[in-house]
Amino acid sequence: MSFEIDEIVLAEDAAAWAAAGFRVDEGHCDIGTVRLVLAGRETGRGLIGWSVRGELGDRDLDGLRPSRSEAPSRPSAPAHPNSVTAIDHLVAFTPDRDRTVAAVEAAGLPVRRIRDEPSPGGAGGQAFFRLGDVVLEVIEYGGDSPRAGERGAPARLWGLALTVDSLERAAGALGDDLGEPRDAVQPGRRIATIRRSAGFSIPIALMTHGPRAA
Repeated sequence: MSFEIDEIVLAEDAAAWAAAGFRVDEGHCDIGTVRLVLAGRETGRGLIGWSVRGELGDRDLDGLRPSRSEAPSRPSAPAHPNSVTAIDHLVAFTPDRDRTVAAVEAAGLPVRRIRDEPSPGGAGGQAFFRLGDVVLEVIEYGGDSPRAGERGAPARLWGLALTVDSLERAAGALGDDLGEPRDAVQPGRRIATIRRSAGFSIPIALMTHGPRAA
């Protein structure tokens, strides 16, 4: 059974994305095969919706409820001026990784990998699912997070990791709004985070392709 992410809706201002070197057209930004709908900061906070092609849509995935898309797959968009080419990860947080994994698998999407080591940011273990070109990464809150004890709370969408052809070109577009590059967890890849000074309301990281992707 195949599932693909069609759109992700963000409470983000299109002007901030355009200023950061993204190609924006009438309130949306196509990255790879996925369309980001930039609905404006007045529409809410963070990632406020997403749609998936296939029967996964309209299922309650422990709070990560995507709508169902009937739209045909779109071709991959060209690289953006800041060298972003694709969405690598859509990141979600949960107080109970095992519960969220069970809910997603019950809906028909098998887990691809479980990682029990803490994340580089100090959060808990992770689980990974594949939806077309995008990995859904589910992370359990770390013990220091105030949400870790809210075991009955639902999972929630949190941020994005985007693939770039060049962190140097990304830095040229973003300037001081891009953090210092460092080694990623995946061998051979480099990562840098976009700072809040860029005007984004969600966490966004930029990652190089790495040797396997090349």
